[in-house]
Amino acid sequence: MVIVFVGVAVLVLAVVVTANWYVWRRLFRDTTRGPGLMRRAGAVLIAGGWILAITALVAERSGAPFWLQQVLAWPGFLWLALSIYLLLAVLAGEFVRPLLRRFLEHRARRTDQGAQPGPATSTASSPAGSAGMPTTAPDPAPASQPGGGGGAASTATAVPASGTRSGGGGATASAAPVAASQHDGGADAPTPATAAPQANRSGTAPASEAGDAGRASASGTAAGPRAGGGATQASAPGQPAPGRPAHAAASQPDRGAAATVLPPPSGPGPDAAPEASPDPAGTAAPAGPSRRLFVSRVVAGAAAAAAVGTVGYGTYGVLRGPKVKRVTVPLAKLPRAAHGYRIAVVSDVHLGPVLGRGFAQKVVDTINSTQPDLIAVVGDLVDGSVKDLGPAAAPLAQLRARHGSYFVTGNHEYFSGAEQWVEEVRRLGIDPLENARREMPYFDLAGVNDVAGEEEGQGPDFAKALGDRDTARACVLLAHQPVQIHDAVEHGVDLQLSGHTHGGQLWPGNLIASGANPTLAGLDRYGDTQLYVSRGAGAWGPPTRVGAPSDITLIELASRRA
Repeated sequence: MVIVFVGVAVLVLAVVVTANWYVWRRLFRDTTRGPGLMRRAGAVLIAGGWILAITALVAERSGAPFWLQQVLAWPGFLWLALSIYLLLAVLAGEFVRPLLRRFLEHRARRTDQGAQPGPATSTASSPAGSAGMPTTAPDPAPASQPGGGGGAASTATAVPASGTRSGGGGATASAAPVAASQHDGGADAPTPATAAPQANRSGTAPASEAGDAGRASASGTAAGPRAGGGATQASAPGQPAPGRPAHAAASQPDRGAAATVLPPPSGPGPDAAPEASPDPAGTAAPAGPSRRLFVSRVVAGAAAAAAVGTVGYGTYGVLRGPKVKRVTVPLAKLPRAAHGYRIAVVSDVHLGPVLGRGFAQKVVDTINSTQPDLIAVVGDLVDGSVKDLGPAAAPLAQLRARHGSYFVTGNHEYFSGAEQWVEEVRRLGIDPLENARREMPYFDLAGVNDVAGEEEGQGPDFAKALGDRDTARACVLLAHQPVQIHDAVEHGVDLQLSGHTHGGQLWPGNLIASGANPTLAGLDRYGDTQLYVSRGAGAWGPPTRVGAPSDITLIELASRRA
């Protein structure tokens, strides 16, 4: 048995640790660029929250000084609720994350497509006297080049084309979309050039120099310096290079070959300015966060906001006090004179280090506002000793009902000193029903102890409470836990009033609570016996309710003979 207990404890601990690591990862690790203050702060927050929560539970159960319980209870118990909804919100974010990423990718593609310019082409013919070929260019510009045998106007464009150097006096080259300058035998000729995207174009361009310098063939590539010692510069597409004139090939009058601009060299000349070139590999650092980081931050922020908002609203719902819920219950044995008889049912007030005297006063005022004929307090009134919580429970002496107020123990009374509390509620004017029955004017009212009292020899005794009663009269039973309905059916009870479940208190805790109780909340029927389960007026642990609002139920009995 010990091995099983240890195994279950280890499994639970592993699940809790894994869940908290997952929350930390999504909220802090995935939303930061690297290790730093935020990740450490997140680890401290999560670990510290659980330390406070566990310490608050231990302090309440061990009877620590009440002031210490109050200090620990608020942050510790609220962290319990917050951690639940942080986990749920982060899990829900896993479904949102891929959808948001796809949306951003789709929007980025549409933006890129809208920003791409359309191609533009133009043609330029060689000057007269040469067998020129049309050259495609977006913005052709004439250029003059001095030579030994006279100058000739030519058209120069920079077109990307792949080529290799050819023999003789010509050179085949691939030209990048940039403008370059050329020094030609000491003579400078301004030649503006523009770049146009074009593939697989090559040409041969003879180059002549003035005077006795001789003939030289020059070809340039983006990988090395140009021959002849000329200085080159590169500029952005569509703009003239600073300094030297653009490099271009021009057709001479006695040569009929089409010309293609040679590419500028990549090596900077003495007068070259810093070149700003795009990063085709995309290795440049992004100006802002990456898309993945952006998505993680959005989802994490939304999850944290949803969790905090849920817990905040659920806490507000508890602290403002329970609302009145009205339910009509017909009873076959109820006489006509009792038609419309009102019973105010309150359970699970849980006065303690969080909910104190002010909350008790709200409960009392709400009950008295219903003007009931009878008040039934069906267990879990307190979470602490009479010494610590006696002043908080004092407003219960103000309860007013025509036929009095009655009390049965819940499981939490046995954690807090049930015998002392039975005496205390009696002192406050409430009649405790310890496996006892009272004959009311129109029906029998019985009460049994909670099943938790069995460990102290004070468990429920249905035979003592119901064994010798007149079965012709209707019977209403007060029993804290709904599981006691089966004994009530065997003893011919007409209506059992219970609490204990809190309606689940924190969704999805209702799934667990409904599996452990025959009825989670509301009115139900088991054979000839009806069971009504209140969600309770207060809250245990976190002063928070989600999906299970607190209530005080006003039961109105209806006679079928009326």
